[in-house]
Amino acid sequence: MNITSNLNKIKDSIPEDVILVAVSKTKTRSEILEAYNAGQRIFGENKVQELVKKSEELPRDIQWHMIGHLQSNKVKYIAPFVNLIHGVDSLKLLKEINKRAEQNNRVIDCLLQVHIANESTKFGFGLEEIDLIITNVRQFKNINIKGLMGMATFTDDETQISNEFSSANEFFDKIKNENINILSIGMSGDYQIAIKNGSTMIRVGSAIFGARN
Repeated sequence: MNITSNLNKIKDSIPEDVILVAVSKTKTRSEILEAYNAGQRIFGENKVQELVKKSEELPRDIQWHMIGHLQSNKVKYIAPFVNLIHGVDSLKLLKEINKRAEQNNRVIDCLLQVHIANESTKFGFGLEEIDLIITNVRQFKNINIKGLMGMATFTDDETQISNEFSSANEFFDKIKNENINILSIGMSGDYQIAIKNGSTMIRVGSAIFGARN
């Protein structure tokens, strides 16, 4: 498994303006350092404990993204350093992020998770709720809504995946502005479909690091 080679292949295959988040969950310090030494600076984790540990052990100029489902009672652990929280799926969570960001004298960038999949197991707001949430969030001074995040249904049906990404992009087009400019859709198996449907940020793990441990 050549992490550097995989990383370079992916970077060569995507437009320059699409941001690559290397999903490093379950990966070792040395594996992450190989990607870092190949020029990667943005890494995503889905477990708070692992994210905190890695942020303490690895280079300080890494931008850490929280990409998994985040429980309100764990926000305090990542609030001092996290660069972007992807999966914000409730007003309760937004309030907690705002509170913890204020305590740390920070403004934390967040993406609202939009429910586009045909699976009830996926978290997220309905498309009709997003406008309301964005209006509500204006009262929070320590949160910066940067855009939307979505996950397609886990299926081999590329037409379905494309349709789901397209619905997220249509909504993103309605709300985007100078500040709201990130559409985080697409992972190892479907990032090319996501890019065709307007993705500005992809979250890629196994295509860089190999199958997860």
